[in-house]
Amino acid sequence: MQRSIRLAISFILFLPFLAGAQNGNGVIKGFVYDKKTGEPMIYTNVSVINAKTGVQTDVNGYYSISLPSGSYQLMVTAIGYDSSITNVNLLPDAIVTRKILLESRDLELETVEVSGRKTEKMTRINTGVTTVTPQQLKMLPSSGGEPDIAQYLQVIPGVVFTGDQGGQLYIRGGSPSQVGIYLDGVTIYNPFHSIGLFSVFETEAIRNVDVYTAGFNAKYGNRTAAIVDIHTKDGNKNKLSGLVSTSPIMTRALLEGPLIKSKKGNGSGITFLVTSKQSYLDKTSKSLYGGFGDQFKRGLPFQFHDTYGKITVNGDNGSKLNLFGFSFDDRANLLNDTTGDKIADYKWKTKGGGATFVVSPSSTSALIDGKFAYSKYNIELDRLGTGGDTLPRTSEIGGFEAAINFTYFLPNYSQLKYGVEITGLNTALSYYSSAGISTSQDRQSTIAALYFMFRQNVSSKFIFEPSLRLQYYSEINKFSPEPRLGLKYNVSNNVRLKAAAGVYSQNIVSSKSDIDIVNLFAGFMLSPSQQIKNPDGETVKSSLQKAYHAVTGVEVDIQRVELNVEPWIKYFGQVNELNRNKSKVADPDFVASTGLAHGLDLSAKYQRDRIYLWAAVGYQRVMYTGIDSKGEKQTYPTPFDTRFNTNLVASYTAGKRKDWSLSARYNLRAPFPFTQTQGYYENVTPTNGGIGSGTLQTNGTVATLYADKINGGRLSYFHRLDLAVKKTFKLNKRSKLDATFALTNAYNRKNIFYVDRLTNAKKYQLPLFPSANLTWNF
Repeated sequence: MQRSIRLAISFILFLPFLAGAQNGNGVIKGFVYDKKTGEPMIYTNVSVINAKTGVQTDVNGYYSISLPSGSYQLMVTAIGYDSSITNVNLLPDAIVTRKILLESRDLELETVEVSGRKTEKMTRINTGVTTVTPQQLKMLPSSGGEPDIAQYLQVIPGVVFTGDQGGQLYIRGGSPSQVGIYLDGVTIYNPFHSIGLFSVFETEAIRNVDVYTAGFNAKYGNRTAAIVDIHTKDGNKNKLSGLVSTSPIMTRALLEGPLIKSKKGNGSGITFLVTSKQSYLDKTSKSLYGGFGDQFKRGLPFQFHDTYGKITVNGDNGSKLNLFGFSFDDRANLLNDTTGDKIADYKWKTKGGGATFVVSPSSTSALIDGKFAYSKYNIELDRLGTGGDTLPRTSEIGGFEAAINFTYFLPNYSQLKYGVEITGLNTALSYYSSAGISTSQDRQSTIAALYFMFRQNVSSKFIFEPSLRLQYYSEINKFSPEPRLGLKYNVSNNVRLKAAAGVYSQNIVSSKSDIDIVNLFAGFMLSPSQQIKNPDGETVKSSLQKAYHAVTGVEVDIQRVELNVEPWIKYFGQVNELNRNKSKVADPDFVASTGLAHGLDLSAKYQRDRIYLWAAVGYQRVMYTGIDSKGEKQTYPTPFDTRFNTNLVASYTAGKRKDWSLSARYNLRAPFPFTQTQGYYENVTPTNGGIGSGTLQTNGTVATLYADKINGGRLSYFHRLDLAVKKTFKLNKRSKLDATFALTNAYNRKNIFYVDRLTNAKKYQLPLFPSANLTWNF
């Protein structure tokens, strides 16, 4: 078995060089860059004028076209840039490299913009996929005047966010542990801060974000619900630049530029990029916002600090090496709703680093990229007091990730991609149930995977994208073949049908419980080796969690309006959970549930000149089947089963110089479910007072008696309006000042966060929250 794996990996590594022969055809390949910054131009159209074929660049700005020998003209077009035409003389079996630089322009050509988007929609399947750029992030009214990917993700169809405090991301029926979030290919296990308006990612450092909400291809594995893939930009190759930003919430800074500047246009050189942000809302909330609500009077007990750094070594031919490191940390104090006293300490920290590379060998048309990185995530929750629910909880997950990928760009926007991945994980958990019974785990796993993806565009009408992922989990000795398929049919230039389906698996388990109304503790474990029983009381054959996706859709363009409708369904054949009903040491630590999620999402976008409009409306139903507190089988809604969610976004650029920006967002969401409280009892643990104590001498703690029906209640509807206005002052040719004023929850809606089970006090999301921000760009 091991010998077969070694032979397969060796074959994959040498295949690009064996495939160097072109059978008489030649290859034109290279990279497309922004001339001003040296940043790669992603998803940019590269067409051959006199051959009626073309390709799109990838996230590295790379393109490759195979053609018969002859003379050709390459035309490169991108929104906001002047078109570029390059003459190429191609000999038989030759590989010609052309680096193309695009110059930005102030005046937008409408025909280029429409043509660029149309080509992408007709040559990529894009089922369940949303691509986000930094420009789009800034179109939302930013909370605190600070634009952030955490705020933009909330308006994507199928995405549910739990709230301003302790916000978590749920995507089309998937919980946070089932959603893979990657920063330059490295897994980030908890990307959102305890004040849910902000993530660990610096907006100005982002190149692009790809959100896969269902039916993603075999490039991604070890997640059963969705993927958020974030790529950062390289440092500016031509000059030192950056920003400094301050607001009542945080101060952030970014600095980038060349360490060794290229001696010729966009040639070899070394660049750097460093970002940092520090919050101080815990210090400013009382003094600045005390008159805006009870939450501010007691202070918002949240603080965080994020740092990211990157060095890029560029070669003349476009190859590059990135070295990066990061440190993200978050702290919060949980306060008593009545007295404001601290009742718990909560903190987590993520740190890591690694290297990524992109290689364009002169002897082959393939693009080779890869990574090697290490990351570690720790989380702690310490409650003050006594009793089972006040015992500390800790969790840790970390390890290395290594991968190498090979990409071939084929004629007519087709593509072949395959790769190898190896991941080593270690998890540790110390957890106590409400009865004070401990669960602990310390496990290691090596995960190996091969994947293959082929996309074929046929006659500009039909797109066929089969892919296969072969995944092996060492800790449970389980091999998982996972076929996936994407399809698209272009009925016309303005109407397109699409579909995707696939099999998915993962061995990561969350520590969260379905009865928790609020749970900041996001711990992770590996699938256990012990026997697990399903809702029917049968022992499952394997502890590997599996899911099955199917999603279809229709894209319709009506003038400048882009419509997208996607019905979807996901079946979670096995979801491993901590046994929330564990009351004795002999009880099992884990139980297996099943889940069925389905929904329908509709989105519409209008963009022209100074106006940007976006609307997303979604329905979903997410039901799990598991074992209740009486040991009986029960089907119940998950805590994130909000049946209806709508987002409306509007942005307008005003002024002769386009130096004013007005934006608004309205969100209406159906109530979240929760498990109701049936009563209370005194929980007495005789040994709390020592070995000689007994029930007559020991005072117990108040414990909650939950209703038999899991998540049988519903909170109230959530709705909120956010507004923002931004003015740009141009200081000189190289610098500008952005002044932003924002209102979060503009009409001061009292949105329920949760109701305290013991005091029955209502806890609300943020009230009216005005803020201002100044950002100096240089």
